[in-house]
Amino acid sequence: MSIYLYQPLYHLKKISENLWIVDGDQINMTVGPVKIPFPTRMTVVKLADDELWIHSPIKPMDSLLTSLNQLGSVRHLVSPNKLHYASMEEWRTLYPQAITWYPPGLKEQLRKQDDHFVFDRELLDQAPEDWEMELDQLVFRGSAYIEEVIFFHKSSRTLIMTDLIQNYRLSQTHSRMMKTLYRLGGIVAPCGKTPLDLRKSFLGHHDIVREQIEQILKWHPDKLIISHGDIFESNVTEELKRAFDWASK
Repeated sequence: MSIYLYQPLYHLKKISENLWIVDGDQINMTVGPVKIPFPTRMTVVKLADDELWIHSPIKPMDSLLTSLNQLGSVRHLVSPNKLHYASMEEWRTLYPQAITWYPPGLKEQLRKQDDHFVFDRELLDQAPEDWEMELDQLVFRGSAYIEEVIFFHKSSRTLIMTDLIQNYRLSQTHSRMMKTLYRLGGIVAPCGKTPLDLRKSFLGHHDIVREQIEQILKWHPDKLIISHGDIFESNVTEELKRAFDWASK
């Protein structure tokens, strides 16, 4: 099963000054007997001194690496939640000087899986000195399944999320099953939101979700990058309120 991807792949696409996204190939997540396809996307921020901050690294293809090396020095490799670290070991091998950052819950998961990859530093609610002048961050809590670290690029007023909002076009697939899953999950563009399975994981903690959304709205974001589906380039405040309206019910 396949989906239409965001061409061109492995190519820097400028969102704003010092901010790019890079779309990659699909990955497949096994759910019971079915493999569900997802598009992949990483975000690149150019920090001071030409250091590069890479969020949710995708497969490190040669063409992409050439572009990045021309742009600056890869310094930070960021796994924003415990699902988005699959390519981290390849990147660490290519850039041994880079610092690898991990979210809450990932170290415990790796231990249970007997995965011996060692991350360098944990992501907290406060941005580290390494990027505090350029990025804010927040650990989005309340889910029984996953904690995701959300970032805000200050100069471009761009919010960077991962899985908490997904926003797929029905035209991205010919599969009736996938179209049905998109509709059932509430993740059909242009009105994508938190997927149904993730919404259920916040049961009993909607008050925490509302508090965190209020905190995010105080950043006054103008754009919203997500890892799966169409990004949001306007009316972001209203889109966030709509995408998380389930927490008010």
